[in-house]
Amino acid sequence: MNNIINYYSEFDEWGRLDREPIEFQVNWHYIKKYLPETGYILDNGAGPGKYSMELAKEGYKVTLTDLTPRLVEIAENKAKEIHLREQFEGFYTADARKLDMFKDEQFDSSLMLGPMYHLQEENERIQAVKELHRVTKRNGLVFVAFMPRIRHILTSLLYPENWRPHDNIDTIIQFSHSGCFNHADERRFTGAYYFNIEDINPFMEVHGFETLELIGSNIGAILNHDHWNFWKDKGEQEVEKIIAFFKERAADPYILGISSHLLYIGRKK
Repeated sequence: MNNIINYYSEFDEWGRLDREPIEFQVNWHYIKKYLPETGYILDNGAGPGKYSMELAKEGYKVTLTDLTPRLVEIAENKAKEIHLREQFEGFYTADARKLDMFKDEQFDSSLMLGPMYHLQEENERIQAVKELHRVTKRNGLVFVAFMPRIRHILTSLLYPENWRPHDNIDTIIQFSHSGCFNHADERRFTGAYYFNIEDINPFMEVHGFETLELIGSNIGAILNHDHWNFWKDKGEQEVEKIIAFFKERAADPYILGISSHLLYIGRKK
């Protein structure tokens, strides 16, 4: 886990969601669609707390965890800066696979929008989901983020030099079977795991959740900077219409594979 901590100690995760606002806006749209009006929420693997701050603004009582101490510190400072500290029950440096500081069924709903990206071993993914299940109340909602394998295959084919060792087809084919990716360039994205889309719902269901929806958080990832500049030049209203369209179509199962991230929405049985 040290490589993950080192990576996120330097990477601007808050800025990433600002630079890629569709992912945040689509996720937030669906989180708000399903969450009850009040409750105690766990944001597990929260990074610097982008979603936690929005939850706190809406009046939820939030508990934040992340593996990287620096990000937990940033989150707590951000909460103080925008006068939301009283909405937080605590800020914890914690591994998603081991949430010993929390009681069984402590939270009304839980978010886990990051840890599943980095757990390359199946037993580790199972541990994280079991812990999420344990700390969430019965009938509580969970929101879990995944990265789709087919999207990374397509991205590798489009930009092989950016995703070495995926600059040869044999390595890409090997990845298509394993889902495990380790960047060849130092200080780039950490070791990661990408799910086959058809495996996500069964994986969550076998570990105690009822599936409500699986959405594409960022189908706009297919558009490069030049594409976005074209639409931005047409004005803010045009961009808002595009984002509204993406929100509307996010649950279309036929386009999940072009999204860079997916959001699973389920209920604890």
